[in-house]
Amino acid sequence: MSDDLLTTKIALGFDHLDADGDGLLTEYDHVLMGRACAEALGHARGSDAERSMIAAYVGIWRDLHLPHAGSAQEITRDDFVASTLTLADDPRAAAATIGRLAEVFLSVADADGDGTVDAEEFRAFHRAHFPRLDRDRVDVAFGHLDRDGDGTLSREEFVGAVLEYWTSRDPQAPGNWWTGRHPLQPQ
Repeated sequence: MSDDLLTTKIALGFDHLDADGDGLLTEYDHVLMGRACAEALGHARGSDAERSMIAAYVGIWRDLHLPHAGSAQEITRDDFVASTLTLADDPRAAAATIGRLAEVFLSVADADGDGTVDAEEFRAFHRAHFPRLDRDRVDVAFGHLDRDGDGTLSREEFVGAVLEYWTSRDPQAPGNWWTGRHPLQPQ
């Protein structure tokens, strides 16, 4: 059951990362995510803030995904799931790769730069990453991820949620809610 849960989470995560819906993860998907996130956070099209956001996402592609993309410079869903599953058994590699991804996400989501992500910042960030999620689901997810109930996600809560989502086999892990619903819930 625990490998089924993790595989389901990773596949669902891939579906959200595949911003153009072509079944492949590419640099272009990261450009689209950067644009969407900039827009969701209120940055004007073509602005320095948007360019910075796009650069952050393209950096994720180049640093984390491209080394696994091969000569085609794309990653299939099956290859993404298989390679990400290996991180669950290698905490050091997970911290190095997914931890770095989580830190980039945190820098993007923390729009006011105070080191935490409040509910509104979380909604904006998730609106860009998971456009099909309604506000209620995003708020439920935030409630699960805000472990201390203080109304913000600390760096530890935010980064921990991302790490748990991509690597934890524990069905009770709060990070399972990262994409707005627990992966074992019906759609």
